[in-house]
Amino acid sequence: MADERRPTGRGPSQPSRGPSPSNRGPSPSGRGPAQHQSDPSQHHARNRVRRKRGAAAKIAGAFLYVLLVIAGSAALSTVGWVWACDLLGLNKELVSAEIIIDDTTEFSALVDTLEEKGLIEYKFLFKLYAAFSHAEDKIAPGTYELSTEMDYHALVSNMGASSATRQTTDITIKEGLTIDQVFQLLADRGVTSVDKLQDMAANYDYGFDWLRDRPLGDYHRLEGYLFPDTYTFELGENPKYVINKMLVNFDAKMDEYMARFSAEGAVYSLHDVVTVASMIEKETDGEDYRTISSVIYNRLTNPQAETVGYLQIDATLVYLNGGKVPTLADREINSPYNTYKYQGLPAGPISNPGMTSLLAAMEPESTGYYFYVLNPETKRHEFSRTYAEHNALVQRYQGNGG
Repeated sequence: MADERRPTGRGPSQPSRGPSPSNRGPSPSGRGPAQHQSDPSQHHARNRVRRKRGAAAKIAGAFLYVLLVIAGSAALSTVGWVWACDLLGLNKELVSAEIIIDDTTEFSALVDTLEEKGLIEYKFLFKLYAAFSHAEDKIAPGTYELSTEMDYHALVSNMGASSATRQTTDITIKEGLTIDQVFQLLADRGVTSVDKLQDMAANYDYGFDWLRDRPLGDYHRLEGYLFPDTYTFELGENPKYVINKMLVNFDAKMDEYMARFSAEGAVYSLHDVVTVASMIEKETDGEDYRTISSVIYNRLTNPQAETVGYLQIDATLVYLNGGKVPTLADREINSPYNTYKYQGLPAGPISNPGMTSLLAAMEPESTGYYFYVLNPETKRHEFSRTYAEHNALVQRYQGNGG
């Protein structure tokens, strides 16, 4: 009988018992066995699309970045150009302005003024330039004519002590002005202030030998030494230099005569002579300098005469009363300048004399006169030796409205 047991393995010709699990109909997706894995060609296509999109995005981003850089650079270039124009004084509307700087002017206030006057547009930029160039140390008090044609460097340079744009004024100081009148004139013309001049005159030691005996502390110590002349001063000039210029002029004019005051046996000092000259300057009629001088010295050197050593110069009363016509009451003013109350020379000069009066004080005419009175008709002085002669003339001219 044949063995009917099934073989343990299937032969190639033996049919299977049904479909294999892989052949159990369609897949849930409906795809056949061939669709279960991706198509390689489709996969490569999708990658190509992604790569193209990525490259395009990168190109667009790069382009946008370039645009932003260009736009930013253009903006910065525009701002930089505007700043550069202000810094270099380019493409600016022509503006000229006068700038006044004094000792109390703050640098920040000066920068504000430069902007207000239209000379600069950007204060922060000017301050930045000033910080790097130490501009603040180069700027000096004065009055300057500046314009927008000047760059920052030129603006600073033209506000310096040696600037050619520094404004100047010519001032004539007439003979016979007092120190107060001189200082007021200088202030009125914009050279410097009265307070600064007074302070410098009182407290600065100018170092001239002939000023050694004039103690510091009172500005009147320089009365008589501010030589009358025409001077060129810078507006806003340092008061020390203003005064020094006049003192140097006095020193130069009197240099050839200085030896006589230190010579052995000298009776009068330079200060005495300047004091006499200051009175001559105020009393002269313009032609009688040396004759007026003789009257003063006759009274000084002859105390036994009728005048008993009193000069009785009306101009000293005018110096005391503020420039008014002197009165009998003024003769009682208790001051060493009052030559009616005190014998001899007043405490110091009462004006700033010119060279004619200084020469007359050094070389008086030789006369016997002790008195003089102004003739109201001729506007000239008439001189007398005695009080009786003088009084007769006074009565005559008073009767004629003198």
